[in-house]
Amino acid sequence: MNIRLIRNATLVIDYAGTTFLMDPFFADKGTIPPFPDSANQDKANPLVSLPYSIEELISADAVIVTHLHPDHFDDTAKKALPKDIIIFAQNDRDAEKIRKDGFQNVKSLEQECLIGDIKLARTDGQHGIGEITKRTGKVSGVVFTHPKEKTLYAAGDTVWCDDVKEALLNHDPEVIVVNAGAAQFLKGGPITMTKEDVYETYRAAPGAKIFVCHMEALNHCLLTREELDHYCSDLGMSSQVLIPRDGNSCFF
Repeated sequence: MNIRLIRNATLVIDYAGTTFLMDPFFADKGTIPPFPDSANQDKANPLVSLPYSIEELISADAVIVTHLHPDHFDDTAKKALPKDIIIFAQNDRDAEKIRKDGFQNVKSLEQECLIGDIKLARTDGQHGIGEITKRTGKVSGVVFTHPKEKTLYAAGDTVWCDDVKEALLNHDPEVIVVNAGAAQFLKGGPITMTKEDVYETYRAAPGAKIFVCHMEALNHCLLTREELDHYCSDLGMSSQVLIPRDGNSCFF
């Protein structure tokens, strides 16, 4: 498989001969106001431009939308994507909302999904801890399996929690994508993984390669690549934790 980081949580995943576009966020740099009640109110989102053209990105075979926050499925993506493209949504509720945007081939990951010989399974997550989840809502991850590929677990917008532990235990993935950046508001604590959460993921799956995304693209993401890189180096896990730049690919 090949995983290419586009920007934020937007990925292009080539897996067993099928190309998946995950969490498409296509807005031009600086065209969206900063998230309210958060740091860096002088920085409009997204903080950086796309490294590839939208035309190239929408040539995927299928799209996965882990949840409907605008930095995972925005209006620009809705306008650009072909209305007949296969879209996998986290649940029936999200699938129905996507259909209302004119998409004709939307499936819910609440039921195990197949695309060719690739099996997709939804996993749970927590977009923060405690009261903040009333604001952040329901989120999910996805596990990809195929007889001739390594098992891939894309955790989605979640912190380290029992749901992630359970996914690691049940699926034993060899490749893990985590959304870090330590995104947070002024109150309520982090809503995506911190560097400590990345470490806990590593401890729970020391043989897996961990691909880190959702960094340095939004005003409320406070963990930088440089800080995470130093942290991983200090703890001796740099060989297992990959911190790609936008546009970079990793092969597994």
